[in-house]
Amino acid sequence: MDGLSILGISLAIAAIAGGQWIEGGALGSLVQGAAFLIVLGGTIGAVMLQNPMSVFVRGLQMGRWILVPPAIDNQRVIAEMFEWADVVRREGALALEHRLPECSDPFTRNGLQMLVDGFESDRIREAMDTEIAAYETRQMAAARIWESAGGYAPTIGILGAVLGLIHVMESLSDPTKLGNGIAVAFVATIYGVASANLLFLPIAGKLRTLIQAQVTQRELVLDGLLGIASGENPKLIETRLQGYLR
Repeated sequence: MDGLSILGISLAIAAIAGGQWIEGGALGSLVQGAAFLIVLGGTIGAVMLQNPMSVFVRGLQMGRWILVPPAIDNQRVIAEMFEWADVVRREGALALEHRLPECSDPFTRNGLQMLVDGFESDRIREAMDTEIAAYETRQMAAARIWESAGGYAPTIGILGAVLGLIHVMESLSDPTKLGNGIAVAFVATIYGVASANLLFLPIAGKLRTLIQAQVTQRELVLDGLLGIASGENPKLIETRLQGYLR
């Protein structure tokens, strides 16, 4: 569980609610179902229109990384590469064949399989570089749905404000309806701007950071496997891979 994300979301909500309370406003005035429906529904609809279904679904699934980020343990990977390099140096690449079932990461398992099969380092680099690039492109496209939502939400909020003002103009003859219409107008704008800048755009930024960390881990794996394939000293491989953590 990412405590910093939870703290950040809580602090943002508390800041808005606290500011409203300090100004003497009622917290209930920030709760407007119509404004929420306009902003959320309009934003989701716009994002769905922009993206293919597979990208949209993958982006939504990645949203859980904000609270439960993917496990990235580069120190474990470096230790594993050192061990594999030592085994290959003493017993040869075929000695790693029994390690394949232990590899839970498909990317690492694929590289290890090529190493066991005797592929040259250039062929391993070519295949795995392509896989890294494809993975980064696919994941970044999914993360961008949150960035798109951050772009659309404020505009949809303004649309909600206009709709609220239209309702106000239609109710000028009935002063009892003016308050609700004005509230929807202003709250819709708040929802749009706040959701974009306190939720959607920060989520997009954090997902990009997490994706880059995953890409770095894959590059670390590739570097280690290439060193093993080239017959480098295990200690030299470990020292070079430690540079990724600095």
